[in-house]
Amino acid sequence: MCGRYAATKDPATLAAEFDAVDETDSYEPRADYNVAPTKQEVTVVQRHPRDDEGNPDPNSTVRSLRVMRWGLVPFWAKDKSVGAKMINARAESVATKPAFKSSLAKRRCLVPADGWYEWRRDGGTKQPFFMTSADGSSLAFAGLWSTWRDKADEEAEPLVTYTVLTTDAIGQLTDIHDRMPMVLPRESWAAWLDPDREDVSDLLVAPSMELVSALELRPVSSAVNSVRNNGPELVVRHEPVPDLDEPALFDVEDTPGR
Repeated sequence: MCGRYAATKDPATLAAEFDAVDETDSYEPRADYNVAPTKQEVTVVQRHPRDDEGNPDPNSTVRSLRVMRWGLVPFWAKDKSVGAKMINARAESVATKPAFKSSLAKRRCLVPADGWYEWRRDGGTKQPFFMTSADGSSLAFAGLWSTWRDKADEEAEPLVTYTVLTTDAIGQLTDIHDRMPMVLPRESWAAWLDPDREDVSDLLVAPSMELVSALELRPVSSAVNSVRNNGPELVVRHEPVPDLDEPALFDVEDTPGR
């Protein structure tokens, strides 16, 4: 699964890296080294531009940065709280799940990340690792998004949310966990974001061994276990010190889900 990641680049940097227009509006950029569900984060979408009357232009598309909340709330949901349970969607079954299949066909996004965290069980402890590009470039998680409106409050702003797709881990990642985010290579970005393409079944595959081999799997401090901790020290290499008599402690409400 993917339950925590880091996203520290400002919108201007991401706009250049993803060849997108910055439409984050009033969003206040900040480096987030411990992104957790329900946080507002930057995503990348590609849509047909609309005129003043809301009509889409079928002859052009615009790739842009948008701010969304992590944890997808389907448009038909009665309550937005369901989003906390929909932070991930399994690539193997996403096309058949009612919560995700509409978004898979019509509302796909990329989720830029410096890297993601995963926990390996070492005896009685859980050792956190940070998976990141060795060259410092952003990873692009395959994501889905949805817009939800509160029927009880017609004046409320619509809530735009996203989920991260996951797939079976491969290569060196299997030593840490059996699942991983579906990281898309640059050559697949356009096809994934294409608003006119409904069938993306050929893209719902595990990343290539070449992509995974280029990742650095970095052991980091257990400070990342708590969402209250957030700073560059979380992604600094921290070699584990075996201590079988002192299991790692987690804040109850912050324990990474398994």
